[in-house]
Amino acid sequence: MFMGEFRHQLDAKGRMIVPSRFRDELKEQFIITRGLDKCLFGYTMDEWAKIEEKMKELPLTKKDARKFMRLFFSGATAVELDKQGRINIPQNLRDYAGLTKECTVIGVSGRIEIWDAAEWDAFYSESEENFEDIAEDLIDFDL
Repeated sequence: MFMGEFRHQLDAKGRMIVPSRFRDELKEQFIITRGLDKCLFGYTMDEWAKIEEKMKELPLTKKDARKFMRLFFSGATAVELDKQGRINIPQNLRDYAGLTKECTVIGVSGRIEIWDAAEWDAFYSESEENFEDIAEDLIDFDL
């Protein structure tokens, strides 16, 4: 399980250090792709295989399902940790998430998310104010 919040920087070549707490579970290679809310999602290879199986069940006759699959899979790329624990984030994914220099990497149970630090701060501030309301809306899930 991934959890926690970490700040890292992109270097001039688009490389970012992956938090050491996440490296063991992610292993040498993992998948990153476009996420929701203008961030990137990162999955272990095992978790990616599960997601791929679930996606195969989406109805091809539904326009939104086709669009989502195209965007989700076309942005996916396997990244490898180098000896310094860095990954190279492709330019198209950096552009999508608005990654410039400062990044926030968070653990969200079965995935990691990579955010532009300013975007994360804005999202966090807005969500923190509504945390109790959000929790109340999710009470049906016995959280």
